Amino acid sequence: MNLEQTKETTFFGHPKGLIYLFFAELWERFSFYGMKALLVLYMTKHLLFKDDAAFGVMAAYMSLVYVTPMIGGIIADRYIGYRKAILWGGSLMAIGHILLTIEEPIFFYGALAIIIVGNGFFKPNISTMVGGLYQEGDKRRDSGFTIFYLGINLGGAIAPLLCALLAELYGWHYGFMLAGLGMIIGLIVFKRGTQAQVFGENGIIPDIKAYQTKVWGMTKGTRIHILAWLAVPVFALIVRFNQFEHYLVWIISIGLIGYLGYILKTVSAVERSRLWVAIYFTALYALFSAIFEQAGSSLTLFADRNVNLIGINAAQTNSINSLWIVLLAVPFAMLWTFLSRKRMNPSSPVKFGLGLLLLGLGFVIFGISAQASDEFGRTPMWYLILGYFVLTVGELFLSPIGLSKITELSPIKYITFIMGVWLSANFYGHFFAGKIAKLTTVREGEESIFSQGIVGEIVESITGLAPAFIQENTENFQQLYSYVSVYASFGVISMIIGILAIFVAPLIQKMMRGIQ
Repeated sequence: MNLEQTKETTFFGHPKGLIYLFFAELWERFSFYGMKALLVLYMTKHLLFKDDAAFGVMAAYMSLVYVTPMIGGIIADRYIGYRKAILWGGSLMAIGHILLTIEEPIFFYGALAIIIVGNGFFKPNISTMVGGLYQEGDKRRDSGFTIFYLGINLGGAIAPLLCALLAELYGWHYGFMLAGLGMIIGLIVFKRGTQAQVFGENGIIPDIKAYQTKVWGMTKGTRIHILAWLAVPVFALIVRFNQFEHYLVWIISIGLIGYLGYILKTVSAVERSRLWVAIYFTALYALFSAIFEQAGSSLTLFADRNVNLIGINAAQTNSINSLWIVLLAVPFAMLWTFLSRKRMNPSSPVKFGLGLLLLGLGFVIFGISAQASDEFGRTPMWYLILGYFVLTVGELFLSPIGLSKITELSPIKYITFIMGVWLSANFYGHFFAGKIAKLTTVREGEESIFSQGIVGEIVESITGLAPAFIQENTENFQQLYSYVSVYASFGVISMIIGILAIFVAPLIQKMMRGIQ
């Protein structure tokens, strides 16, 4: 990587390449979150899936979206480079979003599978290119990644508003088409950045001679293309028959542990210590993701059924988290830079603990909203907005900082694979998020596991709803209780783990071997 070239021109004190990656990621996330905001409602309202079935498809799709980056990271590291991987992945994702406009089961599952494969090429490599703009120890790194994170969430904020509006006014397929258009714009922006040569040598093919070597008359690039398309029907079947996804979880876990074990044996003692911290951060992020990702699934249905929405529909509530990030990302970027100058910046392990603590508090607020419910079992909208604000602050303590630290903690030789491992936290998170979401679908006559023992007492103290009261009231209140009891319980669990993470932070900091 030609560091001098990437730093000849700057954008508000950061390498100029950051602005191109910022907008490329913004439009890619526009496409991703626009579709995600519609997906559960599209399945339950248009395809007439039961809640359980919709949560199962959503969890399988979202978890696979975050496991393919491990494979895409390895392929980019060894064979095709980050730039080509980003262009390939973005093209596949655009095709997938457009195919969602065709109302046939084979196209529905096939389109989701194409997006899954495309995201595997795109997602880890654009984040790695951001890390490549900064040298190790550069104090602008955390700030740069927070700005990049702002791009992610600008797309995430705008997309549900516009895509949901089109879907409501003209039909679901227009919303999906707009999401595909966003991906195409993102590809154009990234291509312009490569043509402007703002990335130096960052992301080029690592060994062009090996890449062009032909086997059976095909270059490595052609063979990778073919294998990528062959993976599409496999992923489509996994999404369709998502009840068997736990077998995939075991297979991926065994492979992941095995390859990480190999890396741990081959790296130096300092790299090994840092890599253990990267694994620890990834585990905390998986827990964060499992609870946080109720947004887009059960929280969307909660907003649709049990919140008095004003001015927006349920799909558009998916913008609330991203809108808060848009408002808070730049102040947080400035805050980290200011605290670094004052030598008061909390260590990364402390930030992770605070992130989990605030995430839990946000979900406890969702639980508390039940105390202000009306006679129809609907809660005031401001609780939803406040809860999202608190968990968004928690996200800013954890997610962009994690992106930044993973690029520093990873051994150089395996950096993109470890970025894929970091993103795999979302694979595990979404898998378990689906399990948590299904806990909100307690059927009439069934007793919730959150209404018994000490857990039941905690839930009642937070929500103000007693099991006896629920049984005597309407279906609306039973539905409300099924949501808020889950949110209150997992909110408390997240807060407890966050406190424990803060307690062990000094030990983790030592293991980072000089990285703040």
